[in-house]
Amino acid sequence: MTKLTHIDADGNARMVEVGNKAPSQREAIAEGWIQLTQAAFSCLQAGEVPKGDVLQIAQIAGIQAAKKTSDLIPLCHPLPISGIKVLVETQASNRVYVWARVRCEGKTGVEMEALTAVSGALLCVYDMLKAIDKGLVMGPIQLVAKSGGKSGDWQR
Repeated sequence: MTKLTHIDADGNARMVEVGNKAPSQREAIAEGWIQLTQAAFSCLQAGEVPKGDVLQIAQIAGIQAAKKTSDLIPLCHPLPISGIKVLVETQASNRVYVWARVRCEGKTGVEMEALTAVSGALLCVYDMLKAIDKGLVMGPIQLVAKSGGKSGDWQR
């Protein structure tokens, strides 16, 4: 079993020390979906959502969420993010798909930032459509790929 890096010798939670690590280029890509009902999807497609342009506002929410990751996830380091790209689009079968890529030159990875971007965008879609139907379902939300750092590249 791998040693748990966020637990100290006494079993207490801790933020991992990264001060001695060399910075490297890091990138992570994540994706997720939200399943809409036909009523919600029809309103979205017709541009009849009272709160505004769902896809554009969700894109901005995803970017904002990535920037706030260390405020939301207690053991995440604040990172010098160099780029965030979030795509939000409708798909067949009444779904909205969210894709996010986060980059930085840092001492720890940006996987959590990419996952948080997707989660934030999906939550925004839910918030904007919940008045039409509260039965929307999010997920799965998943890491697609990451690069950089000691552990190297990984891809689903």
